Amino acid sequence: MSSNINNNFEESRNHMDLLFNKAKDKILNSEDITIFTHTDCDGITAGGILSSILDKLEIEHSVNFVEINEVESLETDTDLTIISDLGAGQDISNLSNNSNSSLIVLDHHPPIRKLGTQFKGDLIEINPNYYGLDGSYTISGGGLSYLLAKSFHFYDLSWMGILSAVGDMQNSMTGKLRGLNREILKDSTEVGCVDYVNDLLLYGRHTRPLFVALSYFGDINLPLTNNRNECIHFLENLDIPVKNDLGTVRYLCDLNMDEKGRLFTELLKMMTRAVPDKYVKYVPKLISGESYEFTFEEDYTSFKDASEYSTVINACGRNGRHELGMEVIKGKRFEIASELDKLVKEHKAYLAQNLSKIQEANNVEILENIQYFDGSGIKPSVVGTIAGMLLSNYDWQKPIVGYTHIDSDEPGYKVSLRCSKLLGYEGIHYGNLVREISKKCGGSGGGHSVACGAYIPEDEIGHFIELLNNSVTIN
Repeated sequence: MSSNINNNFEESRNHMDLLFNKAKDKILNSEDITIFTHTDCDGITAGGILSSILDKLEIEHSVNFVEINEVESLETDTDLTIISDLGAGQDISNLSNNSNSSLIVLDHHPPIRKLGTQFKGDLIEINPNYYGLDGSYTISGGGLSYLLAKSFHFYDLSWMGILSAVGDMQNSMTGKLRGLNREILKDSTEVGCVDYVNDLLLYGRHTRPLFVALSYFGDINLPLTNNRNECIHFLENLDIPVKNDLGTVRYLCDLNMDEKGRLFTELLKMMTRAVPDKYVKYVPKLISGESYEFTFEEDYTSFKDASEYSTVINACGRNGRHELGMEVIKGKRFEIASELDKLVKEHKAYLAQNLSKIQEANNVEILENIQYFDGSGIKPSVVGTIAGMLLSNYDWQKPIVGYTHIDSDEPGYKVSLRCSKLLGYEGIHYGNLVREISKKCGGSGGGHSVACGAYIPEDEIGHFIELLNNSVTIN
């Protein structure tokens, strides 16, 4: 059985390699190239990888950041157009049929077209789903862009593929990267730009004092949740110093293996007591998994750990500063350091302010199977982030949905859903569910099993909430 799986994987990889080589030839025969890429961490990083390839080849190009609902109306007049982290789930016939530009689509999302769909224009579409590989967890949009870079032997860009994968939560369900992401990880470790180890899954490995990281840990409500004093007491009882001998606070990266072992054991006990029996078998995966660090970055910065780095890039994207995020990835950080620092601080303050507003107004409505809040006034780009931050304060056994108005020719709502990983382990893929329900409401949507979203017409939001509540079964 294992042999068949390996053979199928190798066969799929070989098919994709043939397409990457065709895409490579297209690039080498083009004088100017337009790149369209998505606005999240994965898309921004994918754009950075593609731009870095073309910089190395000294090919003129532009990078444009677009939302999903803009893809069908895109236009270009350059020799070649590359779409990354987009295109599979959208109609690209207008771009392919009505342009003299050749087209390459690098996307890991489920495709709406059958493999081999013919267009008038010249099209190369590379999507793992065509070859039996799940694009949700085996490779990201940035990962596909790196595999294109690999065809040029640009292995030094491999770390960006890891950043993309982590930013796209591809390690979220298993605690580690797998599939084609594993190939990229191998490349990045061989060239010496990434280290990975099994570690505790506390966010803020290099930037949050340990007791602060603990207070934010997990998406279920624990005695430690949002209680820093309790976290300090918890650590003291485990004989894990909060500060070092110099009086400086300690971070997760400062702990030795023995301290991490004690912390893991106590968190396991605490979480096992806090969840229903059916979830107990999944608890270890919430506490421990692989961490990925960039060897060329300094300790105690937001760029050392891949998950923290992805937060910085997402902050750029969610504040409409996609180019800034790409410049960070491409290594032009010194010139924009103060601008970036200001943006990240303002982003965190904005999240905290709006989180407090919702909590103070007690604005979360609890239904039978879901919970939701009207986030009107909140930027559409961060409503999902706020939903995730709210989860541990309410009923973590139900998905939480937030929605807010979007500025568009057609009035509507941006909807975001977040839920505990434990619900994802139970087998419900909320991204697929949201995709189906949004279509019934005249909208569009999709995403990951535990983090997804949709665009819904203004007069259909109540219908969407009703259908979602009736479609989810919480046992």
